[in-house]
Amino acid sequence: MGELQYSGKVKQVWSTDSEDVLEFRYTNQISVFDQIIPSLIPRKGESLNRTTCHWFKLVEEAGICETHMIDMNAPDRCLGKKFAVIKEPGAIPRDMENVFVPLEVICRHHLTGSAFKRYADGKVESSEFGFEPGTVLEDGVKLPEPYLEVSTKFEAFDRLLDREEALEISNLTDEEFDSILDCVLKIDAIIEREAGARGLIHVDGKKEFALGKDRKPVLVDSFGTLDEDRWWDAETYATGEIVSLSKEFVREHYIATGHHKELYAARDEGREEPPIPALPQEIIDQTAALYASMYERLTGKTF
Repeated sequence: MGELQYSGKVKQVWSTDSEDVLEFRYTNQISVFDQIIPSLIPRKGESLNRTTCHWFKLVEEAGICETHMIDMNAPDRCLGKKFAVIKEPGAIPRDMENVFVPLEVICRHHLTGSAFKRYADGKVESSEFGFEPGTVLEDGVKLPEPYLEVSTKFEAFDRLLDREEALEISNLTDEEFDSILDCVLKIDAIIEREAGARGLIHVDGKKEFALGKDRKPVLVDSFGTLDEDRWWDAETYATGEIVSLSKEFVREHYIATGHHKELYAARDEGREEPPIPALPQEIIDQTAALYASMYERLTGKTF
């Protein structure tokens, strides 16, 4: 029997009979703003697991990079290769193989969310995102080229990093860092192709990597799901309306209720965070239906 190695907000990692293999178990929990909501979403874990396994297969077939995926051993579980985890910044030896890279890479195709807020607050100019200097941008605008960001992995809250600090934390070489970024762009090209064919817009998403044999990039964890990525309906977007088809749907509920504002005010002021309220049954039902339908739209398979 395996032992629980790590329990995250929505996923558990268990040991297996092999010291080189881990089992990932996707729960029906859901989280937003780094808080676990005290409500379960039926079959959410199955949707996430089956979706990410679908993408892993496409990445491997395209020969972009290796992945940690070994097998989907249950609807809500999969087996993956185990990598060493070193959390201390800058402590990964330059010659170490089979080690987790302590960074998240975000690829944006549309300007929205926190990136648009930085622009709207005047912290970055439109030229940062590939537009002509002085261009006035609206929320949701399509970016001229995919925009990559790198954030922390093992800090209390995600924090964006410039290239220099990302290299310091991970102790990657410039070539290794660039090879990971190149993989992200190629992976997102597959996602855009598949999602676009089914009437979806891939807005943005995050990915994580390890370094395998010869320190080559290995795609790990989960990606291309409703939890890691943002999706919009292409037909409504073309008419000027943004219809969110991801966990953003739940975030927007808590923004509307005022919990988001109260939470971040508490964090800014160093006060105890207010507990996140449970979801109304109506939102639970809508969210469960969304996870099921989006699995079918993303993969072309029946849920």
